[in-house]
Amino acid sequence: MPSARVRVLVLRAAGTNCDFETAYGFEKAGASVDRVHVNRLADGSVSLLDYQVLAVPGGFTYGDDISAGKVLANEMRYRIGQQVLEFVEGDRLIIGICNGCQVLVKMGLLPGRGAAEGRVTLAANDSNRFEDRWVYLKVASTKSPFLRSQDIIYLPVAHGEGKFVTDSDTTLAALEQSGQIILKYTDENGQPAAYPANPSGSVGDIAGISSASGRVFGLMPHPERNIEPYHHPRWTRQEPESGADGMRFFMNAVEYFS
Repeated sequence: MPSARVRVLVLRAAGTNCDFETAYGFEKAGASVDRVHVNRLADGSVSLLDYQVLAVPGGFTYGDDISAGKVLANEMRYRIGQQVLEFVEGDRLIIGICNGCQVLVKMGLLPGRGAAEGRVTLAANDSNRFEDRWVYLKVASTKSPFLRSQDIIYLPVAHGEGKFVTDSDTTLAALEQSGQIILKYTDENGQPAAYPANPSGSVGDIAGISSASGRVFGLMPHPERNIEPYHHPRWTRQEPESGADGMRFFMNAVEYFS
């Protein structure tokens, strides 16, 4: 078991609803976890720099009233922006899951500085509805410490605005070339597939991207919803270990500091 001295901050705000599951995943991986409201970082009662990992979990922060993740993105930029920048500059990790991924993209932490800076966003699903289903994902790059092997994993999605879009084919190619496209939607054999395998219509079948360093990572699927064998929808019909694909994200993050 990795050292519990690895400290993880799970960020909360109004509308966050996956913070307990995310905290559980990191705790199960051996980390020490605090669920902290953004206001506590803003008022200085908690310092982000006391932690090694920042997790921005899923949910519907502030009701996604402007657009998904936009309000929390602005809070992080304008209320705790200096803390976040110092955090990113150190040898630390950030993961944004679903709404958290939307936050990181709209704040500008993803894909970060480089050719694709400010040229990626998340838009409404092509289906024009909320997509709640299990999907297959191919690990397309191991640039991020959160994933270390290129294989097929199985996780659920639950979002209405999960379509990764770029401003041009040039931007998409730059992300591909730099290895920043970490996860892609596929069929069960790892081959490109249309809806519903790609539930949102993301360009390039993108399900998750990282910064150029790989240490900031955002994905729309929910690893925290598949960290026990019985979380898998077919757990009674297969080997128990096949139902915990999400645990690798948490284990790898903690082991990064060991």
